Amino acid sequence: MVRLGTGIGWRPEIADAVERMPGVDWVEVVAENVCPGHLPASLTRLRERGVTVVPHGVSLGLGGADRPDESRLAALAERAGALGAPLVTEHIAFVRAGGPLTVSQPLEAGHLLPVPRTRDALAVLCENVRIAQDALPVPLAVENIAALISWPGEEMTEGQFLYELVERTGVRLLIDVANLHTNHVNRGEDPAKALAELPVEALAYVHVAGGFERDGVWHDSHAHPVPQPVLDVLADLAARTDPPGVLLERDENFPEPGELARELDAIRATVATAAADRAARTAPGDRAAGAGTPESADAGVLATARERVALAQASLLSALVAGTPAPEGFDRARLGVQSRALAAKRADVVAKVAPELPEILGDAYRGEFRAYAAGRPMTAGYRRDALTFAEHLLLAGRPEDAAARGRLTHWWLDRSGPRPLEGRPVTRWLRTARLALRRGQALR
Repeated sequence: MVRLGTGIGWRPEIADAVERMPGVDWVEVVAENVCPGHLPASLTRLRERGVTVVPHGVSLGLGGADRPDESRLAALAERAGALGAPLVTEHIAFVRAGGPLTVSQPLEAGHLLPVPRTRDALAVLCENVRIAQDALPVPLAVENIAALISWPGEEMTEGQFLYELVERTGVRLLIDVANLHTNHVNRGEDPAKALAELPVEALAYVHVAGGFERDGVWHDSHAHPVPQPVLDVLADLAARTDPPGVLLERDENFPEPGELARELDAIRATVATAAADRAARTAPGDRAAGAGTPESADAGVLATARERVALAQASLLSALVAGTPAPEGFDRARLGVQSRALAAKRADVVAKVAPELPEILGDAYRGEFRAYAAGRPMTAGYRRDALTFAEHLLLAGRPEDAAARGRLTHWWLDRSGPRPLEGRPVTRWLRTARLALRRGQALR
């Protein structure tokens, strides 16, 4: 087991602060945000100082009905090698649905969505985890996620589901105590009960993060200070076992470095205090976690389970992003909250991926994007979404301001193909002609 210590999520916005911050033993980086051949200088300097860097994936969708995409697995493996990482991590979630298994349009959530805690979903998840383990050069740990919604007809608690996953695959666990708190507020699940049922011996490390409550719903924002209830869950976990590593996550709304350092100090103090009480606490038995004995399901049984999971996930995701009726048994009000949250996140991420769009459109950006997204679910990731949004506006003759429309046209022309247009006038002309033709067809 790798001893990591106390760490913080590395983000470009706080790179300098992280380098200067005392007592940072390791950092975690979003795997999809780094290029193996062009690592940020800050990460390179941290590695040269002996700071461990762990890649944290967000796009595999291990809880989805489809088998993990080989190219995504290869990319994650490449990043683990480039960073010299002792392990890689991903999520117990699905991020896309539809496609061949359901003979329907592929849909992207742009977010981590919960899998149903059923025998079918567990069988699919275990097989997907084994596929990922075989493709990765270092051990894999998987993270519990936060959720706004609950699946009807679940057959296991979160702790039971994770225990079975570890027993069948030997995978390690990344436990996010902020997510346990989120699920306590949103789904009425007791964090202490979940921790009591977990195979804590399989713990790889722990996430700690902040959020906020609005109208009785807890939003796991990663943009607010860590509240005391989250630290309390961390204390409960640390009283049960010695965490190999604990990491503070912050993704936006970054405070001044001193505040981040104080949050790290609070995390260290919480773990240290809990450790003093550990001997007096009763552990959940002497279970040997993660024997990892393969228990592959019969191929026919697994194929049927994949089909059932695929249909259920496609139905849910379609309701969330495409406006189809809510599947039976779901809380429609809570689905509405989740749907609005996904739409807001989609607009936020597109603005980050393509910052020129809100700059060109100004205050009209969000209204235009909401109108566009309402009838067009995301099918191919945020970068393609940004291009399709821009094309949608241009085909409709917007923005009305000629100068802004000209800037948007130039932006779209330069990015709508596999390579930039600089020095390629013929290609620019062809793209311009194609756009004009499509606009003419749209106006008929």
